[in-house]
Amino acid sequence: MTDTSTRGDGDGDGEGRNLNDHPDNNIPNSASEPASTHAYGQQPSLDDQYAWSHWRLPRWAFRPRLLQHLPTYTQSHALKDIGSGIIVGVVALPLAMAFAIASGLSPEAGLWTAIIGGLLVAALGGSSVQVGGPAGAFIVIVYGIVEQHGLGALLVSTSCAGVLLFVMGWLRLGSLVRYVPISVVIGFTNGIAVLIAVSQLRDWLGLDIDKMPGDFFAQMLVLANNWHSFNPYAFGLATVCTTGLLLWPIWWATWGTRLTQLQPIKHIPGASRSLYISSRLPGPIVALVSLTVLAYVFRLPVETIGQRFGSISAQLPAFELPAFSWSSVKQLVLPTITIALLGAVESLLCARVADQLIELPKHDPNQELMAQGLANFTVPFFGGMPVTGTIARTVTNIRAGAVSPVSGIVHSLTLCAIVLVAAPLAQHIPLAVLAGILLYVAWNMGEWREFARLKHYSAHYRLMLLSTFFVTIVFDLTLAVQLGLALAFVLFIKRQSDIFQVRITPASDKRLDVHVYGSLFFGAVGKLDALGDWARQCPPGSEVHINTQRMIALDTTGLDNLKGIANTLHKKSATLHLHLLQAQPLSLLQRSGFLKLLGSFDAEP
Repeated sequence: MTDTSTRGDGDGDGEGRNLNDHPDNNIPNSASEPASTHAYGQQPSLDDQYAWSHWRLPRWAFRPRLLQHLPTYTQSHALKDIGSGIIVGVVALPLAMAFAIASGLSPEAGLWTAIIGGLLVAALGGSSVQVGGPAGAFIVIVYGIVEQHGLGALLVSTSCAGVLLFVMGWLRLGSLVRYVPISVVIGFTNGIAVLIAVSQLRDWLGLDIDKMPGDFFAQMLVLANNWHSFNPYAFGLATVCTTGLLLWPIWWATWGTRLTQLQPIKHIPGASRSLYISSRLPGPIVALVSLTVLAYVFRLPVETIGQRFGSISAQLPAFELPAFSWSSVKQLVLPTITIALLGAVESLLCARVADQLIELPKHDPNQELMAQGLANFTVPFFGGMPVTGTIARTVTNIRAGAVSPVSGIVHSLTLCAIVLVAAPLAQHIPLAVLAGILLYVAWNMGEWREFARLKHYSAHYRLMLLSTFFVTIVFDLTLAVQLGLALAFVLFIKRQSDIFQVRITPASDKRLDVHVYGSLFFGAVGKLDALGDWARQCPPGSEVHINTQRMIALDTTGLDNLKGIANTLHKKSATLHLHLLQAQPLSLLQRSGFLKLLGSFDAEP
């Protein structure tokens, strides 16, 4: 895949992700790539990187990126961060509520997750500009947990996932995300996007359904059985919302500049400036405010947040321990692992996208995981949902001019101020409008172009992507990822087996020259069967010379196969000779004592 562009403003949270940045590319680690403590974009020494006020931190220490920015933080940096933070806070408002409602939770759960989780991720994370909060990728998982086990189970599972994420970062496992095949990531991301869209059809069509089931086919059946309750007003609002979000950036890009050049506009004081400000307004906010006012003024018969959930409290959330039992914890092992792994993948992919868009030091994946872990551990005590890095809000943060984690902190404070001041107004928001926003999110979240490109890739790639995609939709994300990784392992073994080649050339009646290419491992040993057959039939005093210059790796199964050939030759008073051994095969042969069975051997110079 060669397209490296980032997509829109939704969030895969809505915006899109640069999944074409393959996981097999190196993920920077602050332990090897120093972060700047001087001018932004510069790379100081390791000593400068970890030294604060002449206190040198050990390499394993907890190192929030915020601390690395503070020594050179200036007023100009603060102004940029405050401006970008306010913009991102406004953008986060509709998305946080929409994700929570789609997950089967109250709007407050999404809002306070964005506020508290975003604050912790910014203050303690390993990225300069990443914004944390609820994300669309978790909708399906959260809804399933709440449906099967209840809200208390979700809170316990999220906290346990936070502990797991922190341990992963503490053990420096952040770089392991690069080993998740891109085909698996695209497959489950597109599958989640489809499930998000399906889950919003109830509110998009305005159907009178008390509660949607978690199973895909059950959802489709319920939708079909309640088609008679179709609400054209809700459908109209949702359709206008989604269409407007899709056309909003396109319209300003094509017609906005021309509009400011019109003579009537030029003669109106401040008109051009007002148009410019309008073009910078986030599409979701414009849609949310305008369509809510429209529905309220014309008294449209559509369901609102207030009708389903009541009014949103304009008070700080209370600290409360989630109710749980050890028996329920045992049932939540798999959901907990799923939340942790998805959170790790989402956060680190988001951070990698951010690294491509800025000239600041690369993110520290291990510190980011520890921060995500602390955020996920904390938010459930305030009624929150899982936290992760959010691509849409992070990209918005970058484009708005953010230069440090201070912008993420300002985003949380801005959102908190909005909730405390204007929370009662949220009860008038039509659910159809939020459904329209989430449909837009789902569209931007998916890598739909990859389906059209499948013909250009191998059958292995197509198999992994499509199987992960369909299993995510039909069954669940956990099984899809497990299947995708299992297929990746199997197909990798087959590919390496195909690469391994053996060329046998008889030099004389009593001498056989053999050349091997690739890795001699458990999946490829069958290709030495012909050599074993010759060894059993060779005349006494024969010699087998194997050129191993291009044998790059050897495992214990391959070693055992070579031992069998050597023993067979020994019984025939014949000898085995290995030439130009590489470092890894030579090391294994030495440690196993196999070299004693050889007639001779030599290593690659």
